[in-house]
Amino acid sequence: MCSLFGLIDHQNVRSAKQRNRILNTLARECESRGTDATGIAYNFGGRMRIYKRPLPAHKLKLRLPNGVNVVMGHTRMTTQGSEKCNYNNHPFIGNANGKTFALAHNGVLWNDRELQANLPKTNIQTDSYVAVQLLEKQNALDFASLKSMAETVEGSFVFTVLDAENTVWVVKGDNPFALYRYKGFLLYASTEEILRKTAKRLRLGPPCEVVEPKEGDILRIDSTGRIATGSFTPRQSYEHWWRYRPYYESYRLGKTQTAEIDGLFDVAKSLGISPDEVQALFDYGCSPTEIEELLYDPALLHELTGELLYAY
Repeated sequence: MCSLFGLIDHQNVRSAKQRNRILNTLARECESRGTDATGIAYNFGGRMRIYKRPLPAHKLKLRLPNGVNVVMGHTRMTTQGSEKCNYNNHPFIGNANGKTFALAHNGVLWNDRELQANLPKTNIQTDSYVAVQLLEKQNALDFASLKSMAETVEGSFVFTVLDAENTVWVVKGDNPFALYRYKGFLLYASTEEILRKTAKRLRLGPPCEVVEPKEGDILRIDSTGRIATGSFTPRQSYEHWWRYRPYYESYRLGKTQTAEIDGLFDVAKSLGISPDEVQALFDYGCSPTEIEELLYDPALLHELTGELLYAY
């Protein structure tokens, strides 16, 4: 469970001081989903800049240079690849068609080891990095390449990508994501709750629009704030058939138990916990009551499911 976040001040309505205040407030609210590492990416001086450290957001004072009005960020709760090795932390840098990009991921990928067999070897141990490599392999960053990447990886995810033109791409899998549009600027984060708390702390007032893309959507948010959409087909697999539970399960289980289990998945999703993690606990033999208790102790839940998912 990590958090994505970002600011797109497309009409330059905020001063550099205000942007930095928004950035730090947003990052600190995202600590609810991860404190192992914090990172941001932005374009400055003709280059993609990435600043990341194995520290919680509140221990960093994030600063944007004057003139930077688009920034992409990530707070991490480690599942694979030690955060102490800073190269394992998000965002990651990539190159496609001679231009750099930065990518951040919220979720867990299942088939990264399988995919790595046909990709260049690196010292990066984080599962998310295969998404960078798949885009580099296609040597393109557009709707088609993002669609191909999203249909190749398997797992729970939302990806954000910042390109050299200050366009932010969002690839929405089954993890949460929300965007607030204000007059002249946009904010996004992994949950609307984070955005609500950020807006309250900054006294921004209600947004003009709330955007919550659905699973399978690809958003392209350009430097003028315009949003274009594409799509991909979420990948299904035999190993994770439970995501698409067939109707006969209601016959195998009692209706009451089926409703209870479905309710746990709904609660987990509202808390920003992936269904993969909940199912891993079911597969391990945890009861619905035990899982419900773990949902409210995300640090312990993530520690347990990280080990289980790695074992699978």
